[in-house]
Amino acid sequence: MPKVGLISLGCPKNLVDSEVMLGHLRADGYEITPRAEEADVLVVNTCSFIAPAQEESVATILEMAELKKTGRARRLIVAGCLVERYRDEIRRQIPEVDAVIGTGEVESILQAVRGELEPAPEGTSRLPEFLYHDRTPRLLATPRHTAYVKINEGCDHPCSFCIIPQLRGRFRSRRPESVVREARSLARAGVRELTLIGQDTTAYGADLGVADGLPGLLERLAEIDEVAWIRFLYCYPNRVTARLLETIAANEKLVRYLDMPLQHASRNVLARMKRGSHGGAFLKLVDRIRRIIPGVALRTTFIVGFPGETEADFRELCDFVRAAEFDWMGVFAYSDEETAASHALDGKVDPETIERRRRTLMALQRKISARRLRARAGQQATVLVEGPSHDTEWLWEGRVEGMAPDIDGKVYLTEFPENEEPQPGRLARVRILRATDYDLVARVEELLDAPPPAAPEPIAMGSALRVLG
Repeated sequence: MPKVGLISLGCPKNLVDSEVMLGHLRADGYEITPRAEEADVLVVNTCSFIAPAQEESVATILEMAELKKTGRARRLIVAGCLVERYRDEIRRQIPEVDAVIGTGEVESILQAVRGELEPAPEGTSRLPEFLYHDRTPRLLATPRHTAYVKINEGCDHPCSFCIIPQLRGRFRSRRPESVVREARSLARAGVRELTLIGQDTTAYGADLGVADGLPGLLERLAEIDEVAWIRFLYCYPNRVTARLLETIAANEKLVRYLDMPLQHASRNVLARMKRGSHGGAFLKLVDRIRRIIPGVALRTTFIVGFPGETEADFRELCDFVRAAEFDWMGVFAYSDEETAASHALDGKVDPETIERRRRTLMALQRKISARRLRARAGQQATVLVEGPSHDTEWLWEGRVEGMAPDIDGKVYLTEFPENEEPQPGRLARVRILRATDYDLVARVEELLDAPPPAAPEPIAMGSALRVLG
């Protein structure tokens, strides 16, 4: 059977799509390789959310096209969000591409690999409807002790800067029974940490007629014995209900962590974004969250340089960040996507100003993060052990519950108890020794649980990305 190499770009939602494609391939007998130069078939699962993501996707496709000319590969398949935007252009302008698969066509990967996929006529377009379930083949590409579970797909929010509804379709939720069955299966395979994802996880179940469906799902997942930590990403602020917060506070398996992209704090900018609300209301929400869930870690993201954002609007955002003191924060430079509603707005901000504002806000957050982490020195904490550090051969790494995989900081583990062998996926009690701007350094005082059960090795797609530079 041919060897298939898959390169996954973009967000965890895209990664799950890649894992589904890998699952179909493995179930049909294909060998998966993490090294692009060893592959007979190359698959690039693309991202197209903002301009830099599109540029990375195009650069990767072209690099794989060159490898197809000079190396072993005989087929090149492009999948994902970029296909939903530029399906016909990819086929016309990159002749090395043999097939394209949109976000709603991931189950067509076998036909694409075999050369059996009939291309849709040019100009054909329809919203994606695919939603995987617990019986869909899936091959994990994450470390064996942690996994993402996509609980819904698509989005119905009208945010003027966002093209996700065009790329992913209308909002649709998986059945709770399907999510629970998949979670149990992952737990039996050795997964200790589940991260629930969706474009808006807090809207889970709304299309199924279930009001406030996420808390009920979380309660059911927390009953799975083998799972130690459960978190969810991408909360919409007006859907963060009292029941949701109280559910997190009442269950120790639901980590004290909330990821809530706010996008801005200025009433003027939020109105033009079609988000609504304002910084004062957000501060009240942040205060309520911290009252109900003591010790909660809060993450948010903002967009700077949105059309019409004035210096006064930006100063208001900076003042809000100082007052809210988030644990983690990301800042995006506004990307003027031509199919987004915001593209038609006046008051465009020049690129130099956008970059200055982005750097200013991140510098402000760096100080806040460093101060909050330094305050933890001397405290005890529970850490999920990840494995040997990627930065140095002398240390191991882990995460406290207030650190989500891949996007937040890490805990460097300097030593373990005598006669105790570290193992990825184990929980440990640590003493925090010191902090850097975004990371912690700690000493392991006690390993808290038995080693996790053996599980299949994950597909290390990250190594393919490293090979590609």
